Amino acid sequence: MPSLFPVFDAPELVEENRQSSAPAYRRSWLFDLESGDFVIDGSGRVAEADGLNAWAQWCIKAVMTERFAFLSYGPNYGGELREAKRQPTKKAAEAEIARTITETLLVDPRTETVRDFAYVWRGDEVMVSFTIVPVVGDSRRLEVRLNG
Repeated sequence: MPSLFPVFDAPELVEENRQSSAPAYRRSWLFDLESGDFVIDGSGRVAEADGLNAWAQWCIKAVMTERFAFLSYGPNYGGELREAKRQPTKKAAEAEIARTITETLLVDPRTETVRDFAYVWRGDEVMVSFTIVPVVGDSRRLEVRLNG
């Protein structure tokens, strides 16, 4: 009597290695750091930032966030820039700010390096500009204002 169930040899399964060496740059909501709110487009929806712009936005936000100040962020997010600015001289403060910003941004695997720091001091406030180099894509020049 013939079998009601078909008989066949199962093919060999080949596992795909879907992990790429370069991390993904995902899109995100566009945030206006000056106003402290999301950017709204003409139709009333929140505008989107492409992958590299979203990453650059993350870099600025991470630098501006004091580590351990907010429970919503993990221990690897943010930096200790308040402490860095308390150095006895401006040169020492600049070196500490550069170190802190570099450590803050290298936590993200999409960041290859941080370089070319420049400082403009106005009293207790300092404007820090630097270049971030991603693993994939073009480098960006960012500016962050650190208040007293």
